[in-house]
Amino acid sequence: MKLHEIGTRIRTLRKEKGITQEQLANISGLSRVTLGKLERGQVGGVSIKTLDIILAHLSYEIEFKSISGFGLATLGE
Repeated sequence: MKLHEIGTRIRTLRKEKGITQEQLANISGLSRVTLGKLERGQVGGVSIKTLDIILAHLSYEIEFKSISGFGLATLGE
């Protein structure tokens, strides 16, 4: 998964689990507005630790995988 796709994936997983933005934001220590920005791809000031908390609540984890050739770094799916 490319870094710029993380927000969209988080939104999809959150909706699949029936969790509101407000609920996930509270669990993650973010405002609902900040979570909304993250879901729209405006990652900005979200730390890796916070991203890890969000993903853990959605039953996912950060994983690094190698890529060949040129391009953006990716996080494993």
